[in-house]
Amino acid sequence: MRIAIVTTGRFHVLDLARELAGLGHDVRFYSYVSCRRAGQFGLPRKCHRALLPGALPLVALQRKAPKLWANWVDILLQKTVDGMAASKLEPCDVLIGMSGLCVRSAQTAREKFGAKIVLERGSRHILSQKEILESIPGMARPAVSEFNVRRELWGYDSADVISIPSHHVESSFLQRGFPEMKLFRNPYGVDLTMFPPTAKPQNKVPTLVFAGAWSLRKGCDVLAKAVEGQPWRLIHAGAIADARLPKLANFESRGFVPQAKLAGVYAQADAFVHPSREEGLSLVQAQSLSCGMPLVCTDRTGGEDLAEILEDPSWVTVVKPNDAVALRNGIRLALAKAATQKGLRDILGSSRPQLSWRAYGQRYEAGLQRYAANG
Repeated sequence: MRIAIVTTGRFHVLDLARELAGLGHDVRFYSYVSCRRAGQFGLPRKCHRALLPGALPLVALQRKAPKLWANWVDILLQKTVDGMAASKLEPCDVLIGMSGLCVRSAQTAREKFGAKIVLERGSRHILSQKEILESIPGMARPAVSEFNVRRELWGYDSADVISIPSHHVESSFLQRGFPEMKLFRNPYGVDLTMFPPTAKPQNKVPTLVFAGAWSLRKGCDVLAKAVEGQPWRLIHAGAIADARLPKLANFESRGFVPQAKLAGVYAQADAFVHPSREEGLSLVQAQSLSCGMPLVCTDRTGGEDLAEILEDPSWVTVVKPNDAVALRNGIRLALAKAATQKGLRDILGSSRPQLSWRAYGQRYEAGLQRYAANG
């Protein structure tokens, strides 16, 4: 198949592009990710279609602009990338695009080439996401702009298929009457070579790690309450967003850590905790499991979908969001599981290949072929 993939940044679709190309498809990856950067993640040069020259001023402005400008810059950047992709689009049988981004590019692909449209929606239905985020105390409003709501809803109506990563995302669509036949659920993968099994750490104090932006969306305020006063140590690896860093003796924030160095952080901890209030399927969870760490997560992170892949699903402890007591109890269960580990921590076992990006790409290819056969 001739496959166009349209995105702004790398996200998971660069890995998808690489895998579909490896399966023999003619892939074109349209984004402002540089050719050199894309190549570092294994994308063949022939697949790369640069949107960076035209988008560069806005990308730079997005990183430097005051917060008051953020929404305006985001809108302009989305329209620019979408328009550039539409103008550069080559003949394709399928367009895979990020939901909310692809409007003109999706219309062009369908009208000019008769292509099927697959939208990538990594989070819950936009109205569910907006409702959850705006219920969080202290969250800036609107948490989701009306511009994004309109583009998302247009995409849901217009797409042939919406690709989603987890059960809870699927439920958020079905609850709003979305046809099940238009949903393709496929859990994300992980770079198994970058995140190999790690040796059990010899920690005198049970140690937890959380990776990601320290934010309200990811439930970091709940996490801080859960670990307060407990005989544990918590390491944070990631940027500081809209949640306050706790002033706790047992807390350490290391700031942004490159993906290539995250496994070294994971190797220092006994368990991984991810208390998000809303997140389709957080990639760091698959990374932590690949490194052999028990996982504590909420039922809005996609952790349950990863548990289904494991030989022993009990390595994943799932709790409700917004509940510090439940999270604390879940952490205790995970640390008890961690205490049973010895030597090299390999909890994936024979299920390891199913968590790979290759397996993700193979499932995606099968889905595309199935939808194509059904018209």
